[in-house]
Amino acid sequence: MPTSPTERPATPPTVWAARGRHVGTAARDVLLRTLSGNKDDGVIDDFHELPEDAGDGAAGERVFEARWRVPEDVTVRARLTLAAASAGGQEWTLIAEAEAHWELGWPSPAGMFWPDDPDVTWDRDAATGLRMRGLNTLPDDDKAVRRLLRDAGRHSWLIHVIVHEAMTPDHRGRVPLVRLLPPSLRHRVVEHRAAPQQLRVVNWALEESGVQVPRGGAVVLPGSPAVPDAGDLSVRTVFLDGTEPAELIATVTRYAALERPLPDGAEAALTALREEWRLLTLVEELERERKLVAMYAEALEAMTQSRDLYREAAERAGEALAALRDSAGAPPPRAEPPEQRPTSPLRALTRGLERWKSASASAPPAPAPRDESERES
Repeated sequence: MPTSPTERPATPPTVWAARGRHVGTAARDVLLRTLSGNKDDGVIDDFHELPEDAGDGAAGERVFEARWRVPEDVTVRARLTLAAASAGGQEWTLIAEAEAHWELGWPSPAGMFWPDDPDVTWDRDAATGLRMRGLNTLPDDDKAVRRLLRDAGRHSWLIHVIVHEAMTPDHRGRVPLVRLLPPSLRHRVVEHRAAPQQLRVVNWALEESGVQVPRGGAVVLPGSPAVPDAGDLSVRTVFLDGTEPAELIATVTRYAALERPLPDGAEAALTALREEWRLLTLVEELERERKLVAMYAEALEAMTQSRDLYREAAERAGEALAALRDSAGAPPPRAEPPEQRPTSPLRALTRGLERWKSASASAPPAPAPRDESERES
């Protein structure tokens, strides 16, 4: 596991990232219904679902793209990847990038894809299974508390806040504090509530994180890897009486604005957003075609130059070889006879017999033997 922020690239100031889980079925239908409604209402400019076989994604994975504009006509592009269904639901990863520095007052990208209906349980943290839009009471078992906070600090993409209830609050204190955060943080923060008697257990579980919860206060988990210059992440007092916890909101907002490394897996999601984006406007499509034409023209020019250079080099090599032969007075090389076709054994035998017959016919006749009587005289 990485132990320093330098081991992963920093989150660009233009990027918003979150990862969660939709509990239940029909997550794709919920996404399409929400995106269609937001487009009809003018909340987003356009959206697109990529074909199922597009890209190199895992089997059963779906990808949705959406584009909208925020104040000052800044365009935001977002890509949500929905994993295949499993027993615990469907995990989703959402990366959004703006054309300018991200402002916390802008709408949450998660609200562009998912409905604000509290009955639709899309807002589960992928690492802990806890809700982003509600209160999460810590478990009673001490070891379970430690496991939960360890997973929250090490594996979650979200910001986790632990609030200690000095005494059991009434209905006014049971309102989730995340609703009071800036819009872009409302789907990036998970609020834990520790009962009055759990203070010692919580601080025991937080020892390895290097932070502690004050009695009746709150603390922001530093995450992993921790940001060195995060400062004091604890809030000494949080009044759970319905009043706005200004100090806690300021601490969470300050921590969210810090430069932090990209979460594990976010770099690949950001690269896919930038390099595999398909929801193009007409102007963007024309610009892309111009770039392709320019790229092909450059490639053709490079090939032509390579061909000309090769031809010129071959000509120079031939001239140098001819000059070398002239200076040495060497006769020109004999042309090699063309390669003959192989003949079959029968045809070779026939040709041999024909040559033998021809040689026999042209040979002079042998002298006739002399008579014995001529030899004696």
